[in-house]
Amino acid sequence: MPELPEVEALAQDLRGRLAGRAITAVHVPAFSALKTYDPPISAIEGTLVDGVRRHGKFLDIEASGLHLVLHLARAGWIRWKDELPALPPRPGGKSPLAVRIALDEDDGVTPGLDITEAGTKKSLALYLVRDPADVEGVARLGPDPLTDDFTPDLLAEILETEGRKQLKGVLRHQGTVAGIGNAYSDEILHVARMSPFKAANSLTDEERATLYAAIRDTLGDAVTRSAGLAATELKAEKKSNLRVHGRTGQACPECGDTVREVSFADSSLQYCATCQTGGKPLADRRMSKLLK
Repeated sequence: MPELPEVEALAQDLRGRLAGRAITAVHVPAFSALKTYDPPISAIEGTLVDGVRRHGKFLDIEASGLHLVLHLARAGWIRWKDELPALPPRPGGKSPLAVRIALDEDDGVTPGLDITEAGTKKSLALYLVRDPADVEGVARLGPDPLTDDFTPDLLAEILETEGRKQLKGVLRHQGTVAGIGNAYSDEILHVARMSPFKAANSLTDEERATLYAAIRDTLGDAVTRSAGLAATELKAEKKSNLRVHGRTGQACPECGDTVREVSFADSSLQYCATCQTGGKPLADRRMSKLLK
């Protein structure tokens, strides 16, 4: 799933490609992707792109006062096309194409964006609104962890408010902190040397400072590495720099211990027992249920 660093890089890339261009057509062959009806999707046709922004893990293409807001979910992605097919995409079918955005012609060809979603679980979401806050997911977002407003004191307040909730869940909850998902929460907690199951309000002042630095440094470094990369390069860049996430069975880059995994119904987390849990393996909740 694209998280804050990748979505920020996508916004930067699209900003350069789309600024001042006219949107001539938006096709939505995957009907379930479009979540709004007022204004109609046709209202954005003929508008000029003013900018591209990020809200947490949402992309926001602003054009002539309207906002085309996109959430790529777990398996969505954006592909720039120098030349789109002459015929509009057919609705339905098994194609991964969910949305196509056509731009004004350039030297006789029509460039644009193909937004795809792999797999059978379709969660990609497209909204056309007059204000980004009209999208419920955007309106509910917590503070962005890379803005100046996200201070050590604010993190301390969040952790205290979340009480006995586990750090992993606190970091991933978009209404608490915006933009961090499954992968970067694993990475942050490994850098901070903290258990994903540690209670949010159990941290000492020193541990809070350590977690704050891990959040800022991990995300900031990822944004820096991703800056300037094309969309086609972002997935490989992210994967190649992960320390523990998605690396079950491999050696921890810090201590050499084996990276372990805890599985859930539809996701998993990875961690290093030596670095994060005092050498004690965490219980795999899924296996524990199977053994009962």
